[in-house]
Amino acid sequence: MAASKEMRRRYRFAYLLLTPGVILLLVFTFYPIIYGLPLAFTNYSAVDTTKWVGLKNFDKAFHDPDFWISLKNSLLYVIVVPVIQLISILMAIMVNNKLRFVNFFRVAYFVPVVTSMVAAAIAWKWVFEEQGILNYFLQTLGIISNPISFMAEPELALYGVMCVTVWKGLGYYMMIYLAGLQSIPSELQEAAKIDGAGWLQVVWRITIPLLMPFVLLCSLMSVMGAIRVFDEIFVMHGPKGDPVSSTLVTSVYTYKLAFQDFNFGYSAAVGLVVSLLIMIFTILLFRYTRKGGLSYYE
Repeated sequence: MAASKEMRRRYRFAYLLLTPGVILLLVFTFYPIIYGLPLAFTNYSAVDTTKWVGLKNFDKAFHDPDFWISLKNSLLYVIVVPVIQLISILMAIMVNNKLRFVNFFRVAYFVPVVTSMVAAAIAWKWVFEEQGILNYFLQTLGIISNPISFMAEPELALYGVMCVTVWKGLGYYMMIYLAGLQSIPSELQEAAKIDGAGWLQVVWRITIPLLMPFVLLCSLMSVMGAIRVFDEIFVMHGPKGDPVSSTLVTSVYTYKLAFQDFNFGYSAAVGLVVSLLIMIFTILLFRYTRKGGLSYYE
């Protein structure tokens, strides 16, 4: 009886701690989603009387060149996902070993995660400017003779922003993979080594399959983050996705439609299309990476 009373007290305390987070989630996540769904089927704006327009906003989106440019750039941005995941796994494997200064490296790799995205984007903007540090090193090493305007070249601008996303995300995903590596039973890896497996075989045959649940989790978060990328682009290239819309992605375009053009109905429709896109990516990821973990060996 006493144990049950103590358990109920602990549950009440746990629910009390969860309550502020749940309220914030309801107000700032679920309420906007529910409010935005019917909004996508109206012409709600700052100037017109709100009317139900059915699928007109979606038809407009599919004939809107800027929407297709932003969608293409958002899909292109997803290429940062395998890059981040691969490097994060390698970093986690490295810092999982008992090396000298390993704690220093763990902290150093995590510093970008706690750095403000705005500060990081401004710093990287300086790196990529025509008189920035990257051009200085490339010219010093004799790789280029004249400075390259990475920020102003339409073919390079989006890849410059990707560098910020990769740099900022590596430490975060490394820590998740490190937790995954430390949960792997060492007996499996030791048995493989006794059977003659090399380092690469142990990583490929034992470590990676056992890490698959973590790969799925990190890949999902990374895909959603890549499609919804906003801060880096907004700080480095503004709400129009300069130069010549080469960095215009769906989240920035949605923001522009809502808070610059005040076309909230159309903006909600574009946001809904992007949400459906993320859902499709999520289903595909679940389908192709669901096997893994200890059940893989059962």
